[in-house]
Amino acid sequence: MRACAADEIAKGAALAVDLEGTPIVLVHAEDDGFYAAYDECSHAAVALSEGEVDGCTLECWLHGSRFDLRTGEPSGLPATEPVPVYPVEVRDGDVYVSLTPSNGVTR
Repeated sequence: MRACAADEIAKGAALAVDLEGTPIVLVHAEDDGFYAAYDECSHAAVALSEGEVDGCTLECWLHGSRFDLRTGEPSGLPATEPVPVYPVEVRDGDVYVSLTPSNGVTR
């Protein structure tokens, strides 16, 4: 499903989108890849889209947990559970996201 135009997300930035009622954070990572994750920290009900992108990770601004955008896995406390991550495809300048988690994690 189309999420946005690729040029709407600057490299190193995150964008919150709603896809059929599912909150998604889209990230244009420093490796020039695009990633999508569920837009809520697995530790607290906080939007990850408000956090900081660092490489292929996204940091929750409230308690500092970082999530790998490729796997959804947290790299440190207080989060211990992964967040769902979703397949992304860039086609004709647009970013498309599948709402079937690629890491098998559901919310």
